Amino acid sequence: MSSPTSQAPAPAAAPVSIADPAPLGLAAFAMTTLVLSVFNTNMLDSKLSAAVLPLALAYGGGAQLLAGMWEFRRGNTFGATAFSSYGAFWLSYYFLVKDILPAIGTDPQTHNAVGLYLLAWGIFTAYMAVCALRVSGAVLGVFVFLAITFVVLAIGSFLTNGTTVTQIGGWFGIVTALIAWYTSFAGVAESTFGKPVLPVWPATRS
Repeated sequence: MSSPTSQAPAPAAAPVSIADPAPLGLAAFAMTTLVLSVFNTNMLDSKLSAAVLPLALAYGGGAQLLAGMWEFRRGNTFGATAFSSYGAFWLSYYFLVKDILPAIGTDPQTHNAVGLYLLAWGIFTAYMAVCALRVSGAVLGVFVFLAITFVVLAIGSFLTNGTTVTQIGGWFGIVTALIAWYTSFAGVAESTFGKPVLPVWPATRS
């Protein structure tokens, strides 16, 4: 005969709860975007723009990719797709600037290749902006301004002398970063204070 304890069903595993990774992903995106955009505006000498590479690798790339993986764990398809993709964007940007461009930089078509790279990210961001309509006004603002940033930077790269257009793209990038930081701060503040502190204008769901 088996004992009563051997016949009892195993207790259900307790659900694993993890913190909201969105504020981390937004903060990582915001800081890296801000630093790069400052250089794009020519407020600082573009020769020093390599200073963004450590951020692109560790924070914009690494931390944001982790945030995307945690969003998968939480079942948030939108957040998982966004943070994983932009984490991969910053990782790819690191290798583009560090390894690829120095190798092909003398080719007269390099600027078109970079323009295509930026335009492709602009297209992705545009359709994510459509989906952001069902998230919140703050998140929608991030994606709308980011899509504009990518498209303007792509145009600046396609043009033979697109310095002014690239500068405009840099300013759009700064606005994007500030909105992302605001949204990140709103998420952290809500968690630490236990109530909404800043408005993010969540979308109403039917």
